[in-house]
Amino acid sequence: MSDIEISEINSRRERSAFIKFPWQIYANDPAWVPPLIVERKAFLNRKRHPFFKHGDAALFLARKNGEIVGRIMASDDPNYNSLHQSNVGCFGLFECTDDRDVAAALFEAAANWLRAKGRTEMMGPIDYSTNYVCGLLIDGFQFPPTILTAHNPRYYRHLIESCGFTKAKDWYAWWFADPAKAVAHLRRNWGFVPFTEAEIEFMTSELKPLLVSGFAWIAEIGNQPVGFILALPDINVVLRDLNGRLTRFGLPIGLIKLLFYKKRIRKGRLIALGVVEKYRRYGIAEMLVLRVIEETMIKRGITGEMSLTLEDNFMINRFLEAIGAQRYKTYRIYSKSIARAGAM
Repeated sequence: MSDIEISEINSRRERSAFIKFPWQIYANDPAWVPPLIVERKAFLNRKRHPFFKHGDAALFLARKNGEIVGRIMASDDPNYNSLHQSNVGCFGLFECTDDRDVAAALFEAAANWLRAKGRTEMMGPIDYSTNYVCGLLIDGFQFPPTILTAHNPRYYRHLIESCGFTKAKDWYAWWFADPAKAVAHLRRNWGFVPFTEAEIEFMTSELKPLLVSGFAWIAEIGNQPVGFILALPDINVVLRDLNGRLTRFGLPIGLIKLLFYKKRIRKGRLIALGVVEKYRRYGIAEMLVLRVIEETMIKRGITGEMSLTLEDNFMINRFLEAIGAQRYKTYRIYSKSIARAGAM
């Protein structure tokens, strides 16, 4: 691996190269949805993103013979470790050419950074924490990713597993075949970590422009909020044509197109459902799901995805199968001990 150079990003120019590298990887992938460059810059902005108020992260680029061939982020979330009594760090934003040596060098750079934080285990792909995009796509590569879900080449699985990572948990994405019959069941998820107040404010600010009437509901008992549900129109349908930019020739053409089509998108994703623990046997979750399905899928003719459900959440997975929902994607979280330094 002598011709492979790994460098930690410390300039705007390198951050820009980090953000734009996926265009090289997915040039021939018709299912890939290019992210908005302006959104990626905000996501990686240490001064703006609320994750950095309680956690830390570092970005690395891999070069081979002077050319960029890979990237990775290492992140440390003390809140997660405190809640789960663990000693885990994460890798995320992993992109790499089909070269095991490059992948190994990237993982070793991330592991070394996490070891310096005192961490003994690394898991991923996880962007910052499990509150953000996470998981490696294992099947369903032919389908474009919906909003806030991952997409990657098939060969990433081999690269990650060849570097000593093993499966920690699988998550499923389901496509509603008959939304009129859908009902949800909620329990505390593996890998759960609460949003901080700053993260809630940040997420609200980011998602508010995407909300459409009927996609979000709050349940109350008396005047007390006891549950919520959030679905979003799948703006990836529009983003596929913008190629990462909201402006063209100095004009906000992409932004205008995004706002124009927001209410006309006929594809959505149910992304969040929460009920206060003491009220979880009151049928509130079911009521919320039925309401959002009625208002979006049935009345407006929107098709949709429910994701992500845990592989061992047998109750909801069997239920979804029973009502005809199709499990069409699998995402995987990997883990690896990094207690001692060594070759990947």
